[in-house]
Amino acid sequence: MSVKPNPRSLPTLAAGATSRVLNLLAITRANPVDPESGANPIFSSPILNSTIIAKHRLRADEADLMRDRRRIGTKLIFPFDKSDLRTGGRSLLVGQKGFEELLREVGNYGDRYDFEHDLKVLGLLDKLSSLDPFLLREHLQANDIHPDAHYFDISGFDQKRMFDYALTEIRRLTELAAGSSGGMGGRSRNDAAARMVRALLAATMDDKLEPLRLTLDLSPEQFRDGMFTWRGFIYYKWSLVDFWPDMLKTLERIKAVVPRGPLNADQRAKLAGAKKALLAGATKAGQDISNIVMIYDAAYDTLISERNPHKFREFLLRGPALFPDIGEKMGALSLVTSFWKYRFPEAAPAVVDCEELTAICEDFSSLVGEKGGKLTVLEA
Repeated sequence: MSVKPNPRSLPTLAAGATSRVLNLLAITRANPVDPESGANPIFSSPILNSTIIAKHRLRADEADLMRDRRRIGTKLIFPFDKSDLRTGGRSLLVGQKGFEELLREVGNYGDRYDFEHDLKVLGLLDKLSSLDPFLLREHLQANDIHPDAHYFDISGFDQKRMFDYALTEIRRLTELAAGSSGGMGGRSRNDAAARMVRALLAATMDDKLEPLRLTLDLSPEQFRDGMFTWRGFIYYKWSLVDFWPDMLKTLERIKAVVPRGPLNADQRAKLAGAKKALLAGATKAGQDISNIVMIYDAAYDTLISERNPHKFREFLLRGPALFPDIGEKMGALSLVTSFWKYRFPEAAPAVVDCEELTAICEDFSSLVGEKGGKLTVLEA
C-alpha cells in the first residue's frame, strides 16, 4: 500500500464531483451503521465502508503496479485520521498486483466479515467509468446487490450546485399546477417551485410531494423509485451544462495536437487512424447522450403541454434502464477530458511524441468504444 500524506489533495478529493468520487466516509458519518437495525452496508468490512473511492488517472509508477494495461484505475483511500483529512491517507488500487492479499489485510476480515462479497462489489465498481449514484445503484442491483438507499443520495455539495438548474426545470410544473388551481402570484409560484425542488432533492420523501404522487397514480414505493429516476435525469442534464462544452473543447484540442519530430508514413497513418476512431467514438457517445436526454424531455413535455401524466409516469418507472447508457457514456467522456487536461494543461504547449500520442488516442478510443454499445430504448 502506498502512503500519500498530501495535506491538500485528500480534502479536495473528498469534496469532489460525485461522478468521480464515492465518499463512503461522509456517507457513513451521516448514516452510522447499527448492526442491530438490519442495515445493509455496501461493504461488509467497516474499514472499507469508511473509505473514499475515486476513479483515478494512473501515473506511470501506478500503471506498473497493475496486472493489466490501463490508464484509469479505481483507487481506495484509507484516511490516516478520519476527523482531519489534511493528514492524508494510504491508498490501494483495485486490481493491482497482490490486491486480494492487501485487501484482506487492510479490511481486517478474519472470520467476521464477508471478503468475497466485498471483492465482488469492488470488481463491479472497477468496471464502471463513473461512480455517479444513479449508474451505481442500477449496476449493483443488476448484480443482485442492494445496499441501503442512502448510498445513492446526491451529495449536499452537488445539491447546492444543482438547485438553480432544478428550479428552472420544476418551475414549469408548478406553474401548470398554479394555472389549474386558479393562479397565484409570481413570488408564490417561485416559492412553490423552490419548496418542490428541496423536497425532490432531499434524501427522504417529503409530504409536500404527496399531491404529485396522487396525480401520477403511484404507490408510495413506486413514487420513491420514480423520484429517484427524476433526480437522476435532472442530475445528468445539470452535469451536461459544464460537461458538454468542456468535452467539445477537449476533442478539438485532440484533433489539433501535433506530435514533435518528423513522422514516417506508417506513424502518420497509425496516428490519424487512432484520432479518427477516438473522435468517431466520442461523437457517437455524445449523440447517444443527447438521444437519452430527449427521451426524458419528451415525457416531461407531455406532462406539461398536454397535462397528461401517463407518459411521464411510465418514464419514471422504467427510466432507470437508461442510467447505464447515459452514466457510462458521460463517465467515459469525462475521464477522457480530465486525463487530457491533466496531461496537457492549457497554459503549456502540448509536447508529446508520436508513439505516446497514438497510445493515448487508442486508449481513449477503447474507453469510449466500450461505452458506445446499443442504446436502450423505452417504448411509449
